[in-house]
Amino acid sequence: MAPRSPLTATPELLSFLQELHSQSLSQESKIEWHSLPGQTTNEFDDIMRDKFIALDQDKCELIYQLLRSINATTIVEAGTSFGVSTIYLALAAAQNAARDGSSKARVIGTEKEPSKAAVAQKNWDKAGGEIQGVIDLRIGDLRETLAQDLGTVDFLHLDIWTPLALPALKLVEPHFRPGAMIIADNTIKAAAGYAELFAYVDAPDSRFRRITMPYAGGLEMIVYQ
Repeated sequence: MAPRSPLTATPELLSFLQELHSQSLSQESKIEWHSLPGQTTNEFDDIMRDKFIALDQDKCELIYQLLRSINATTIVEAGTSFGVSTIYLALAAAQNAARDGSSKARVIGTEKEPSKAAVAQKNWDKAGGEIQGVIDLRIGDLRETLAQDLGTVDFLHLDIWTPLALPALKLVEPHFRPGAMIIADNTIKAAAGYAELFAYVDAPDSRFRRITMPYAGGLEMIVYQ
């Protein structure tokens, strides 16, 4: 007997998520990562414009569980791409808000590429009513789109190219509540790219504490105390 999904969701949504993850994995298996240009170049953007680069399914499921456990209702996602992980965030936020009764679910997503944002919106529409009205997608440079109207933030998902990880954290930091959580992906595989972020959160006067979890490529859990 297969284990029950950690998500509270309809069979249709679970099946759709599985389909999206399968498409992403198929795409990623054909990318020659070692030959890619630098992440801040236009050439790199051109290559990635039609790529999912979705967060691994097991990581998405973990994040969903963490969100439910800390009762997160206001979530920021730096790096939305085709919106796969965003579905997990919105689902958890909506369920937390319904349980709490006094909070409104809100997931603030960021995506630089309008073409990716359009695909993400189609995926969210197909995901169904469980997440409708929850996602606020901001298109453009996150250094501008995250500079306003965040409210009190419970959770930050950093799934962005590493040069933008620290700028994103600094923008959201003034809005964190005590106990807010940050999850950053690929922190072992891309450790060199995260060097500035790690130095910032590990500083003696920092309110952050972090731990590296042994998921594929590394997954960082950072708590704002």
